Amino acid sequence: MQKFTTLRGVAAPLPMRNVDTDMIIPKQFLKTIKRTGLGKHLFEEMRYEVDGSEKPEFVLNQPAYRKASILVAGENFGCGSSREHAPWAIMDFGIRCVIAPSFADIFYNNCFKNGILPIKLPQADVDKLMDDAERGANAIITIDLEKQEITGPDGGCVKFDIDPFRKHCLLNGLDDVGLTLQREKAIDSFEAKRKAATPWL
Repeated sequence: MQKFTTLRGVAAPLPMRNVDTDMIIPKQFLKTIKRTGLGKHLFEEMRYEVDGSEKPEFVLNQPAYRKASILVAGENFGCGSSREHAPWAIMDFGIRCVIAPSFADIFYNNCFKNGILPIKLPQADVDKLMDDAERGANAIITIDLEKQEITGPDGGCVKFDIDPFRKHCLLNGLDDVGLTLQREKAIDSFEAKRKAATPWL
């Protein structure tokens, strides 16, 4: 998993509440088990017309936000079904951080498992960052995970909380497999002893 240390990039404003996972990545794109290729379908129904042409009013279709790496959203982001394809699509598009007042629990947990930093902030702080994000290409925000700080384009700083274990995993690029492989020597030793003790298995 890609490490998350410091992120500096354009923040896109999505001031919508209750953005569910079917809005993030519609059900027809859930057939794949690959984590790549889903970014082009992120927010499919909000981004594209039926004929496939872009809806120019949608934020990620606007020139200033096409390469956004941060999303500032409304409360209860990622609600609905538990599909892990939602964070896959967000990550594949290039967004590494989502900031919102609240998240659906399963989506929130899935973000950490896929190298995305979801940040919960009080509504007042989200409103300020939303205002910053509406500056377009000038909406440059810096997120320092080690210091747990968000710095806005005007230099203002917001602190955020994060579980220490999840912080450790993101800083070191450790998903569940990576965490297990840290115990590889102990696992190999156990397997060797088990094989010697029970060769018939």
